[in-house]
Amino acid sequence: MRIAASGSATDDLGKLILRVALAVLILFHGVAKIIGGVGFITGLVAKAGLPPVLGYLVYVGEVLAPLLILFGAWTRVAALVVAMNMVVAVALVHMGDLFSMTKTGGWALELQGMYLAAALAVALLGAGRYSVGGANGRLN
Repeated sequence: MRIAASGSATDDLGKLILRVALAVLILFHGVAKIIGGVGFITGLVAKAGLPPVLGYLVYVGEVLAPLLILFGAWTRVAALVVAMNMVVAVALVHMGDLFSMTKTGGWALELQGMYLAAALAVALLGAGRYSVGGANGRLN
């Protein structure tokens, strides 16, 4: 069995799979906020002493950025937006669970941690050739 060279079609396919998984899974959270509203988020932002209007940025981090990642346009920047969104989510909602384990032995924040790690990986790797921006495109 031969291992594919760096920059090969399999690398780009891996980037596509990572991008699609991250984007679709984060997008579900964004759609839930579109349907249910951002009242919970604006309340948390206000409780943290920040202007409640900042809560609406969740739509950027959970709708707009995932769509850009999905299509592969401004992918690196969009992935950094998702990463920042996850840091804010942990800070506002999950800080009490930061050092907690679940009953089954997993980290209580493994989902948030995986989203953050995947977003950072996409930011470092870029979208690859299977994207609107193309492998070396201006938008990637």
